[in-house]
Amino acid sequence: MSDYVLIHGGGCSPWHWHLLEDELRRRGHRTAAVDLPCEDESAGLGAYAEAIAGAAAGSTDPVLVAHSLAGLSAPLACARIPAGLLVLLTAMVPAPGEPPGEWWAATGYEAAVREAALARGEDPERADLFFADLPPGLAREAEEHMRGQAGAPFGEPWPLDAWPDVRTAFLLCRDDRFFPAPFIRRVVRERLGITPVETPGGHFAMLSRPRELADRLEALAAPGRPAADPPPGGRAAAPRPAPERSE
Repeated sequence: MSDYVLIHGGGCSPWHWHLLEDELRRRGHRTAAVDLPCEDESAGLGAYAEAIAGAAAGSTDPVLVAHSLAGLSAPLACARIPAGLLVLLTAMVPAPGEPPGEWWAATGYEAAVREAALARGEDPERADLFFADLPPGLAREAEEHMRGQAGAPFGEPWPLDAWPDVRTAFLLCRDDRFFPAPFIRRVVRERLGITPVETPGGHFAMLSRPRELADRLEALAAPGRPAADPPPGGRAAAPRPAPERSE
């Protein structure tokens, strides 16, 4: 049994995790979906990290699952709580000192999304980047539960000098249109030096593929399993041993 702390992306809400939460709880795990202050114009990345740490309070070696924009704040929370594993789910990967508002240009995001849309035969200006793989009814619900996203987290430089000392994995969603697979593979390789673990589904795989996503998370959280394949000539994050438990 694991403790999963689920951290929603920009303008989203804890509701977006409800199908994955149901699946994880059915398997005997504990979950906590963080409610980030995404509509608060005074809340920067530090406030987001505090919200994550608060949701994880009382958890044992929690697995943090950071979706999309939460890739910026979840690493900061790892300095506040003893996380057992950080899983970046089709997430932004920050660089030290880089304001998140500059991330899009620095990574070549717009050109990558346009190229992917044209390859699918779609108009890049009209493509559904978020919910294309959801049934219509669920897509409408997902849209209804979206919230506003304040700009405060985007202007401040990302404050860490290096990635935190926490076992880290990246889950790439192969059907993601918002962060297309070729684009995010490159970003993860360049910024983390690891090979992403791939799973089916679009940007909201927690809604479209909750069972497959739960399978991937359980496999990554298994004691003694490396979080990611080592990059060629590089290093892999060392697995943590299974914690000793008294009967």
